[in-house]
Amino acid sequence: MPADLSFGRFFYPGPTEVRPDILRAMVRPMIPHRGVEAQALNRRIMNGLRHVFRTRRPVYVMTASATGMMEAAVRNAQEGPALALVNGAFSARFARIAQVCDRRTRVLEVPWGETHPLELVEEVLGTEQFGLMTVVHSETSTGVLSDIRALSAAAHRHGTMCVVDAVSSVGGVRVETDDWRLDCVLTGSQKALAMPPGLSFAVASEPYILQASSTPHRGFYLDLVEFERFALEAQTPQTPALPLLYAADAQLEHILAEGIEARWARHAAMLACVERWVDERRAAGIDISILARAGERAPTVSVLRVPPGTSVPALLEGVANRGFVIAAGYGRLAATTVRIGHMGDHTPEGLGACLSALGEALSAAA
Repeated sequence: MPADLSFGRFFYPGPTEVRPDILRAMVRPMIPHRGVEAQALNRRIMNGLRHVFRTRRPVYVMTASATGMMEAAVRNAQEGPALALVNGAFSARFARIAQVCDRRTRVLEVPWGETHPLELVEEVLGTEQFGLMTVVHSETSTGVLSDIRALSAAAHRHGTMCVVDAVSSVGGVRVETDDWRLDCVLTGSQKALAMPPGLSFAVASEPYILQASSTPHRGFYLDLVEFERFALEAQTPQTPALPLLYAADAQLEHILAEGIEARWARHAAMLACVERWVDERRAAGIDISILARAGERAPTVSVLRVPPGTSVPALLEGVANRGFVIAAGYGRLAATTVRIGHMGDHTPEGLGACLSALGEALSAAA
């Protein structure tokens, strides 16, 4: 892999590419994390994230990968068994988190590359009283986008809270936290927000936080009741990673200048670019396809089935030799798929160049 890639050539599905000016923002001097300057920094970040999440609620900022916030969402949810909707590797991780948090967990799995039929979810929700349901909005291992609005509403009809992993969707896909009445939705800094990795963000509804205050075993570092209390004062409970906050502050200024709806539209245009490219290859007799079905595809990451007999490592090397980085498939899909992360600050034009490189590498591998 070339060490001096210029911006616009790193299409890994997370961490995504970060603009050089955002990386430079991290070298500012340290400041007292309880001082007035840090409070102003936190306030700008939290207010910016409200626009991204489409919420009037406080936004929690945690120095941890999104996995930490996933565990927090489970630990702080109302008591009772968990229903875990699994359709890929990261939704399986969410299920595993619920299990190790000592939740009796029922896993409802569908084939990777598919979404959960709403009527099936309703049927299972009706079998017992679940305390929470876990769901991944954009499954980064498969490129599938689930309808979290409908799934959350289904959970509510059965008195169940719905916690949403929106790690590769927030910032690139429409998420209406308040209007869709999402109980707890979380993301990471390193995906569609195009920030360096190491921060996670979440919003919890008022009912979720009210019940969390009486939920036992929610932990110390992961106590969202404490995050709520500190966020109301534009603070974080623990010492934050200040360089990452500097980067988040700079990037949120860029995101708000673009406008979140324009950002969603740009990501939708990148998905359309991939779809056209695949259709053209198939019309030319190349057996390549998108794993997710039309209408269920994430605008942030595409998982492509490569032609039978194609060596994925050789294909990735061919793409890298042409100056671009994409990823192998994840988990059980590693030998048969590649993943393209078209999220963050990437553009359809830059993605087109990446796809051209992939097409050349496919032709060379044939």
